[in-house]
Amino acid sequence: MGKKFEAAKAKVELERAYDLEKGFELVPQTKTAKFDETVEVSGRLGVDPKHPEQMVRGTVVLPHGIGKTVRVLVFAKGEKEAEAKSAGADFIGAEDMIEKVSKGWLDFDAIVATPDMMGAVGKLGKVLGPRGLMPNPKLGTVTFDVKKAVSDLKAGKVEFRVDKQGNIHVPVGKASFGAQKLKENFISLMDAIIKAKPASSKGTYLRSLFISTTMGPSIKLDAVEVRNMFK
Repeated sequence: MGKKFEAAKAKVELERAYDLEKGFELVPQTKTAKFDETVEVSGRLGVDPKHPEQMVRGTVVLPHGIGKTVRVLVFAKGEKEAEAKSAGADFIGAEDMIEKVSKGWLDFDAIVATPDMMGAVGKLGKVLGPRGLMPNPKLGTVTFDVKKAVSDLKAGKVEFRVDKQGNIHVPVGKASFGAQKLKENFISLMDAIIKAKPASSKGTYLRSLFISTTMGPSIKLDAVEVRNMFK
């Protein structure tokens, strides 16, 4: 650990659960790198992902985006191809693009596909699946409403999904956003996660929450305060 990290760590009371106001004021102060660090929310949910009915997964468009230019690839034909272009998609195609991806081209961050293309896109499962890039109707990336799908991704749509231990890790912006914008993005994310609570989940749902910059120390947030916000 370097001197900058130690200095940032000294600003955080490790055992303290910070209220949102104080916690998000502290975030920009704990960045240690010269680049604009990403701010990530992590936490533990009261679910058991081993049971399919307790899998928590969804998407949300953050009001201030995530501070990153998202390169969108669209698999579509005909008028939907033109719709994708007008929506600002970076790459558009059908079988030609599928072949290109199958050969190892991965210079994009997200994919949208029309339902009629999924038979062919499915062949890319081994390439896209492990990278979390496979289009999914539940996430709004398999749709005929190409314009909305592309616009949402460009505007800062993020996916949240629990891992095998019931943890989540989701970016909510950049350190340069400042406390207020980061907090507003965080609240939008929490609203979506709470709405995605499985009916079979018992007991405390939001068990713990932390925020941190890419290279900075974790800041524990008051999960009780967040739970009370959405009662």
